[in-house]
Amino acid sequence: MTHSLVCLPFAGGGAGFYRAWKALPDHAPRIVPLQLPGREEQFVDEPFRDVAAAADALAPSVAGLVGGDPVALFGHSLGAVLAYEVARRLEQDPAVELTHLFVSGSPGPWTGRSRRATGLADDEFLDRVQEFAGYEHDALADPDMQELLLPILRADVEMHENYKPVSDGLLRTPVTSLRGTDDRLVGRERAAEWQHATSAAFRLVELAGEHMYLTESPLPLIDAVTQALRPQPAPQR
Repeated sequence: MTHSLVCLPFAGGGAGFYRAWKALPDHAPRIVPLQLPGREEQFVDEPFRDVAAAADALAPSVAGLVGGDPVALFGHSLGAVLAYEVARRLEQDPAVELTHLFVSGSPGPWTGRSRRATGLADDEFLDRVQEFAGYEHDALADPDMQELLLPILRADVEMHENYKPVSDGLLRTPVTSLRGTDDRLVGRERAAEWQHATSAAFRLVELAGEHMYLTESPLPLIDAVTQALRPQPAPQR
């Protein structure tokens, strides 16, 4: 049966980032983006400012979106902690078969940032966010688009920087943590912290690129996801 890979966006991003993933290989899971309010078709809605409240609102929609498929969750950076909190809720939902959590470009959920962008003046805020990500969204170079996007980016960054896990209980779901090999924001040791978030299997996967490695091409990521979701042979006795 085909997996649905439910994808949560990074700060400032929306479901359109994942909808743009075209010409994926036949073995790829079905990509199911989760939209956050305040962007794209939900532009008029107030953005979330709290991860737990966001997960409470998003998790109930998953069962209807996946249509009975087994579900894996994927999130990058802010999306990683959103996916983690959504996973907690889906583990309690009998209508959803949650099989895997993929967290990307993120330290473990108990590790906050020592340097913050929340509360900075606009130019300094954008410089700090670009420094964190090693990536600048093209739209932010346009003054009109920047005016539209800045409140969303601020809300997302505030939500991320103020995040603390609601519970320290372990997931029962296998977790794969992914990072770019040249990511200067999230080192290998930080990415490996996710092993302490689950009682099930854990893997750390490093892919070529910097913090925003997935903006270059989704294919290495899709291959890593597909390999992790492939049924494992029973151990020899």
